[in-house]
Amino acid sequence: MISTDNIRNGVNVDQLVGTIEAVQGNPELAKFEFRAKTDWIEGGHCRTSAKGFYGVCQEDETRQETFTMEADHPEVLLGKDKAPTPAEIVLHGLGSCLTGALMYHAAAHGIDIECMETKLEGNCDLHGFLGLDPNVRKGFEGINVTFKVKSDATEEQLLELAKFSPVYDIVTNPTPVSINFAK
Repeated sequence: MISTDNIRNGVNVDQLVGTIEAVQGNPELAKFEFRAKTDWIEGGHCRTSAKGFYGVCQEDETRQETFTMEADHPEVLLGKDKAPTPAEIVLHGLGSCLTGALMYHAAAHGIDIECMETKLEGNCDLHGFLGLDPNVRKGFEGINVTFKVKSDATEEQLLELAKFSPVYDIVTNPTPVSINFAK
């Protein structure tokens, strides 16, 4: 049998619509909990693993592989340059989520995207992290995102669709973070 799936921008639109309808019928299906565990290796070098998560009212058992990500720092920042910095990983998360959100929502709105590239730049001043100036932020002072998109959609349409990104929301709005220590 030939597949007649409604695919746009690599997204199965029929499946997306089905998901939206299911969540409208049972709002509890929308609640997810993602988890990660980070192990220290040495210095600023760490390895994070992610496998299990809760979603669609149950613990997920479909993911077969544990995904790992490493972070380190370049030598100028006292690392051994074995992996991207945590700040670069934040840019990766933001860029990936903005791109994915734009693609999913464009597909749902019948907008074709022929190709897209997303560039991100984050600026920071180490005076904050090093504790040299309490008035300087420890993290990014700002992030600049530049999309290069080939589509008939307007910039305004694309911007509104990209802003559905959960990571964009995390980065642009205060997110409560609790820190606890266990022995």
